[in-house]
Amino acid sequence: MHFLVVDDEIRLVELVVRYLQESGHSAEGRHDGPSGLAAARDPRVDAVVLDVMLPGIDGVEVCRTLRREGIDVPVILLTARGAVSERVAGLNAGADDYAVKPFALEELHARLRAISRRRTDSEGRLEIGDLVLDPERRRAWRADTELELSRREFAVLHVLMRNAGKVVSRLRLLDEVWDGETDLRSNAIDVHVSKVRAKVDRAFGRASIITLRGEGYRLENGT
Repeated sequence: MHFLVVDDEIRLVELVVRYLQESGHSAEGRHDGPSGLAAARDPRVDAVVLDVMLPGIDGVEVCRTLRREGIDVPVILLTARGAVSERVAGLNAGADDYAVKPFALEELHARLRAISRRRTDSEGRLEIGDLVLDPERRRAWRADTELELSRREFAVLHVLMRNAGKVVSRLRLLDEVWDGETDLRSNAIDVHVSKVRAKVDRAFGRASIITLRGEGYRLENGT
């Protein structure tokens, strides 16, 4: 996942960004409202950590502007301890969650994963070429033929389709599909990707799921 951290405390931003990167994600930081708002508009951002007190534009207004523009990227607000009015204003402006300073990095990471999963669960039907996936009904089709997928196979395909054209690392699949129940030394990830490829590609004479050695997997756009 790719996270954006916006706070005028430079050291705090560096600390959070480094922690998220060491946890297997990509992350970037901004230090004021206008640059944070511009960065949050990038569709590659999966979630935003947003301080309320920012120079230029405060965090509540940044969140309100994103929602007014139809950008539904998940947002976690950072607020001072006891600042109940700030939290209420942020949630009313469209924030998904909040964390009170000072906070544990592990808790912030867990909150980011939780709100990212909530957005994933609410996504609608996906269509890439003749490959169609309906998350709500947990059904998928290739060329109008329904695919028989296990729960984990369906989840793997869902992650690949949501990120069509992008490299999906094994660590990301581990995080989103297995939720930490296995580890990267296990061959469970490779086995499930191989099963998905057999049902989605080989059965239809396609080669749309690409393995990039040392990087992960990519579902080609326009499959």
